Amino acid sequence: MLIAIIAMLIGLALLIFSADGFIDHAVALANKYHMPKMLIGALIIGVGTSMPEIVVSSLSALAGSPGLALGNAFGSNIVNITLVLGVTALIAPIAIQKQVLKTDFSWLIVATIVAVGLMLDGNISRIDAIILLVLLIANICVQIIYAKRHAQATKTAILASTEVAHELAADELPAPDDVNTAKSVILLLVALFVLVSSSRLIVWGAVELATLLGLSDLIIGLTIVAIGTSLPELVSSVIAARRGEFEMALGNVLGSNLFNTLGVVGVAALIMPMSVDSEILNRDTLVMCAITALLFVLCAIAIKRDGQLGRLVGALLISCFVAYSAWLIVSVLGAI
Repeated sequence: MLIAIIAMLIGLALLIFSADGFIDHAVALANKYHMPKMLIGALIIGVGTSMPEIVVSSLSALAGSPGLALGNAFGSNIVNITLVLGVTALIAPIAIQKQVLKTDFSWLIVATIVAVGLMLDGNISRIDAIILLVLLIANICVQIIYAKRHAQATKTAILASTEVAHELAADELPAPDDVNTAKSVILLLVALFVLVSSSRLIVWGAVELATLLGLSDLIIGLTIVAIGTSLPELVSSVIAARRGEFEMALGNVLGSNLFNTLGVVGVAALIMPMSVDSEILNRDTLVMCAITALLFVLCAIAIKRDGQLGRLVGALLISCFVAYSAWLIVSVLGAI
């Protein structure tokens, strides 16, 4: 028991430390190349923190456990919106921009509709997987094109406005010209590795502790492991929000969910075509679609009001997480 507790404490310390450095280097690179921080959050942070999901789902597909592979991907989407964004909004209001609904959110909605549509026949074939992965590649290409246009517009604005230049100079981060790209990328990858590894250490310690306390594997999987796979998203989003990088916090969740829906499911199905259990369609997929739609509505309302997802929204999202977790436990206990 002592070893499990020590592992959890060490993992938590490493998680916070690595997330801090991860955000630092991501913001530094965004400033150097005048990239929108929403893009950094969606691509680098969002995709990077989804590595645990793609590893777990791929191994599950190889092991012939499609339910675990799909449940991991869709369950993570639900946790990202309800728990990650919920906790983040409770700590600091998340600023919402109208452009987010038109671009990133539109992509997520399209990806969700396509993924669910492909699963309605009860199977995800390799052709379905290719469709999902092609859609993901298309999104990345569009994001890169948008980033280049944004970078050019930002450079022009900086040259034309001394006020913006003074604001950049006053920032605590190093000046764009002082950022070493190669070093920042290497440190970013190292921080990401530690971020993911430390979350795994916390999950291991928690599972060991729960087992010693007599909790079943099923309950452990539904609670500790489910939350554990979203720890990188949670910590990086909270730290980004506390530093005022609200676009990164939201971009992290939207990017992670998009990657889970298209990349994680796509790669797993490409490795091994999967059958879709009716329970996944009737419960998890339904909840994922409902939660995604709810977040879209909340963001639309926020834009018309004060442009922020505040603590009330955070409490609502966390309540949804508690309700979903209770539904999971009741469903499983009822089936025993």
